[in-house]
Amino acid sequence: MFKQKYKREIVDQDKGTTQRRILLTGAAGGIGSAFFQHARDEYTFRLADRVHADFAGSAEQGHEVIQLDIADLDACQQACQGMDIVIHLAADANPQADFATSLLANNIQGTYNILRAAKDQGCQRVILASSLQVLMGAAPDGQAFHETQIQPMNMYGVSKCFSEAAASYFAHAEGLSCIAIRIGSYDLKSDPSNWLRQDPNPRTLAGYLSPRDMNQLLTRCIEASDIPFAIVNGISDNRFKVVDLTPTRKLLGYQPDDDAFEIFKDDLQAWLKG
Repeated sequence: MFKQKYKREIVDQDKGTTQRRILLTGAAGGIGSAFFQHARDEYTFRLADRVHADFAGSAEQGHEVIQLDIADLDACQQACQGMDIVIHLAADANPQADFATSLLANNIQGTYNILRAAKDQGCQRVILASSLQVLMGAAPDGQAFHETQIQPMNMYGVSKCFSEAAASYFAHAEGLSCIAIRIGSYDLKSDPSNWLRQDPNPRTLAGYLSPRDMNQLLTRCIEASDIPFAIVNGISDNRFKVVDLTPTRKLLGYQPDDDAFEIFKDDLQAWLKG
């Protein structure tokens, strides 16, 4: 086992407060980069991604940038050293991804490695990116509830079922606090070229998740106390919701601001006619 070589907490000299240290995997992705920009003054980050990413000025602000292959357990052990919280976003998020050549290493082995390393290195909590893909075969014409049985329709969804089950094991058998977020249709950088805006439909809008609501949800997961294990839903306050947000609101105090049916109201009629 690797020795702890970083202090568990650091003090922000300007604020005189203690900041949590957060390992953020998949930091160069849309969700990770947006959350870092949102929370960079509140927490001290170790930004990890398989590809080299340029987070300008991060070192000068007390943050670290590392390259990390989550399929490498030793590298994950080193990445988790000295961290309070791990936000694990790194994965192959393509619903058509091949199991043997990508999902097995990136979504199965990588998730286990991060959980194993976080427990071994004494991290307080792991927050994992799951997906509403675990429910895509359930309640196709209605709303899924907390007790709705999982029913993935692709191997990517299956890999996220594994993530939730592995988190449950580490929480209940090994005492590592874990929260899995079933992320909906994330509005990547509000970019018109992103798939959500290119191929909209009522069900996609019902699962819409804005960047600012995702940022709030991640912060709530970091700050929540006394949660050994939870699975929460990650969508915005859409007029029609593909999943029930009531348990997430109650557990975390999550109060999303955005509504896809309001954001896209000018285009909605044309989409529905199409």
